[in-house]
Amino acid sequence: MSNKLLEMAVETLKENGVRMTPQRHAILGYLYSVTSHPTADEIYKALEGTFPNMSVATVYNNLRVFKDVGLVREMTYGDASSRFDANMIEHYHIICNSCGKIIDFDHRPLNEIEEKAETITGFKVQSHRLELYGICPDCQIRSNQ
Repeated sequence: MSNKLLEMAVETLKENGVRMTPQRHAILGYLYSVTSHPTADEIYKALEGTFPNMSVATVYNNLRVFKDVGLVREMTYGDASSRFDANMIEHYHIICNSCGKIIDFDHRPLNEIEEKAETITGFKVQSHRLELYGICPDCQIRSNQ
């Protein structure tokens, strides 16, 4: 499945006039191969062995390009580093309060809440983000030892 997504992403970049480089291809490939919502630093560390001349700035710049053309979403959490998610299908996240792990979970979109908010406030709602927080199974096991 990730190969098909990668092919579609490459086509999207071409349609937006973005030239495909080996670094861009590797960053996209990495994003489509993980579900961990990595930071730019984590992506850099994962790829530095293959691309020793690639800098963290290169990773950040490419992530910005991917975000601008709609291939990734940037997830920010206060002072922590941004995390990047290549799953552009509407979904929600649950975050471990102990280790920071972020897991996707599917739930039908909460469109009725957006409509209610528009009715009550007069805003034109453009998006929403739902996050649940708790302790992941791994951290639960560690805390019981």
